[in-house]
Amino acid sequence: MEYARRVGAAAIVRGLRAVSDFENEFQMALMNRRLAPEIHTVFLMTSFSNVYVSSSLIKEVYRFGGMVEDVLPPPSARAMRRRFGREEESEEQGEGP
Repeated sequence: MEYARRVGAAAIVRGLRAVSDFENEFQMALMNRRLAPEIHTVFLMTSFSNVYVSSSLIKEVYRFGGMVEDVLPPPSARAMRRRFGREEESEEQGEGP
């Protein structure tokens, strides 16, 4: 919350995929409200087509050589290639660095 204050944030946006996400996010939002009552938390639900997608699932599929670009925005796909040392894939796919 200190970072949010420092940058002048009015709200924090959190994504929810399932009811199980809500429980943890709700607890965090309540604690954040206690720490910084002037900063709101906004929850957004994912689209039905992305309910199953999680960062840990994407990383696991990618580690084992699976293609995940169709569920990631291009900047995230580039970051994954850099993180896992597979930057040459971007050249093969014609994306550049």
